Amino acid sequence: MSRGYRGSYKPKNPHKYIGDINSITYRSLWERKFMIFCDTNLAVIKWASEEITIPYYYNVDKKVHKYYVDFVMQLQESSGKLKTYLIEIKPYKQTIEPIKRKNTKKYINEVLEWEKNQSKWTEAKQYAKQKNWEFKILTEKELFK
Repeated sequence: MSRGYRGSYKPKNPHKYIGDINSITYRSLWERKFMIFCDTNLAVIKWASEEITIPYYYNVDKKVHKYYVDFVMQLQESSGKLKTYLIEIKPYKQTIEPIKRKNTKKYINEVLEWEKNQSKWTEAKQYAKQKNWEFKILTEKELFK
């Protein structure tokens, strides 16, 4: 996922967006692709980007931080039932624990990022469960089927 792609998104169906439609920002082309999906898919009833903030404790610096979940989306399933999802967009390689190797700066950064993501995702799962929602991480494997 390239960090160089960033921009504003203007929804075609602004009535579906829950939040400030004038400040929708994508931070990757993958996020933009998901925004287009949410905006144009008839099964998606409501959606938002980075409108939900979840506090999490990061064990490395021993502080509480804010996790801005990439997306929240309410979907009408084929059964007619409404289901709400918290969605995180990540490259697959960031969703698996780094393989132990020599302590290079790159490896240490991967481990720290892994630890931070685990803290965020644990809290997101808990938050979603309390609301009877579901937390999902989407990678290139799901986005580019």
